[in-house]
Amino acid sequence: MSEQYHELSLCTLAHPDKFYFIHQHIVDAQTAQTADANTKPIAIVYALAGLYLMIEKNYTGRQVQQAHLQLSKNKKNLPSISLPEKRGEITAQEILKAPPGPQRDAAIKGWCLSVWDAYENVRDAIITYCDENLK
Repeated sequence: MSEQYHELSLCTLAHPDKFYFIHQHIVDAQTAQTADANTKPIAIVYALAGLYLMIEKNYTGRQVQQAHLQLSKNKKNLPSISLPEKRGEITAQEILKAPPGPQRDAAIKGWCLSVWDAYENVRDAIITYCDENLK
């Protein structure tokens, strides 16, 4: 992982809004964006589920964490994910250029959206997986 991602992690872990827990969103964006053949399929699926829940269902980072816990109860039916060649143009380095506060929070959301959009080929599989495993 990049030095910029680690720096951004420190910033999000120190974020004043502990209830929302924005850190979870950067973990999911980074995991999905940097996944490769050595990344465990469960990590990719959970990251994409987190991005889906954040972007399309307006989940907070805390709610995504709770969803990951619920998903962990049934690891047998993971969808097969093919990694797209391009996975979003925004990176942790760009996020750090935004001033801390609302502008950086908005930049993080933009990063998550760009990564989620890059995986449009598996969107339906992730939605089905979440629908079947989140009650």
